[in-house]
Amino acid sequence: MIIMAPVLLILLGATEILQADLLPDDKISLLPPVNFTIKVTGLAQVLLRWEPNPDQEQRNVNLEYQVKINAPKEDDYETRITESKCVTILHKGFSASVRTILQNDHSLLASSWASAELHAPPGSPGTSVVNLTCTTNTTADNYSHLRPYQVSLHCTWLVGTDAPEDTQYFLYYRYGSWTEECQEYSKDSTGRNIACWFPRTFIHSRGRDRLAVLVNGSSKHSAIKPFDQLFALHAIDQINPPLNVTAEIEGTRLSIQWEKPVSAFPIHCFDYEVKIHNARNGYLQIEKMMTNAFISIIDDLSKYDVQVRAAVSSMCREAGLWSEWSQPIYVGKDEHKPLREWFLIVLMATICFILLILLLICRICHLWIKLFPPIPAPKSNIKDLFVTANYEKAGSVETEIEVISYIEKPGVETLEDSVF
Repeated sequence: MIIMAPVLLILLGATEILQADLLPDDKISLLPPVNFTIKVTGLAQVLLRWEPNPDQEQRNVNLEYQVKINAPKEDDYETRITESKCVTILHKGFSASVRTILQNDHSLLASSWASAELHAPPGSPGTSVVNLTCTTNTTADNYSHLRPYQVSLHCTWLVGTDAPEDTQYFLYYRYGSWTEECQEYSKDSTGRNIACWFPRTFIHSRGRDRLAVLVNGSSKHSAIKPFDQLFALHAIDQINPPLNVTAEIEGTRLSIQWEKPVSAFPIHCFDYEVKIHNARNGYLQIEKMMTNAFISIIDDLSKYDVQVRAAVSSMCREAGLWSEWSQPIYVGKDEHKPLREWFLIVLMATICFILLILLLICRICHLWIKLFPPIPAPKSNIKDLFVTANYEKAGSVETEIEVISYIEKPGVETLEDSVF
């Protein structure tokens, strides 16, 4: 036991010395990489490459590199190799930096930066295209067993505001290592290309690579500035509507079934929305589900139109666009109403008709009175005055007659005596 104690002390000391040799010296000087270059290797793609500094002191340490993208969009990451591929737009130029780093549990040692830059491509301002948009769509390919689905690509853009009238644009796309130039263009009224159609592409609808699109141009009067853009497939993939939608009513149960859209994604990769519209009362029901069947309790006396749409589930890729609604399916009948409803309708119509007739009668009677008002009877005092006046007139006449009669008799006698 006494003999082993010195041996243990010797081993412990050797271990400490070895660990000290393996630990990086805090005073170690890190030198920046050399021969840092940026090379364009494809549409919207560059390769960064550098070499370790030959004057860097070599020790039993693992040196790493920190890469910093300065433009067009800031980013940084670490790597242990001496090259890095970067996918980014290039029409605004590109610049990056790299430095040597050494990490331990307590601190980070770093060299100075080595930088490189790609200038923006030449071209007059305002001549590049604007509002570049692209969509993809999947179709079934019955003639190929290796690739049963084909992806088409459709892109549109607007002419640059300051582009000369003779400007002509050309579109290219890159997906992975494949690059293609457009062969089918749509033109505006002046003959300039404003849209492109690829019926078949090398794009994989289930892939995760970004789609790079470049539009450049030419003109006799000005240098046309190129424009490139990156698209995430999930954001531009236009899903097809579900297939073979069927709907049937059994009593008060509406059963709806359908098949998955034409797509390279399997059946479990879809979310669905079902839209049920009651044509009788206008009620709209929308339900979301992950299965390809749905049952709803309905009013069996109404007529319905049913539609379904689909989207790729977030379980299989990032959430994207919903498909268009499927063609409407019409089920149910609303022309046969129960006797009770007909009775209520007829009763309400009859009551309304009677009220209308009464209203018309009242209006007609009121109008008749206005056109032919009754003659009012004279008042009693006017009547008495009229009777008194007649009486006085009659009395005076009688008096005159009596006087005349009284004078008439002697008159006759006098005449007779004078004549004979």
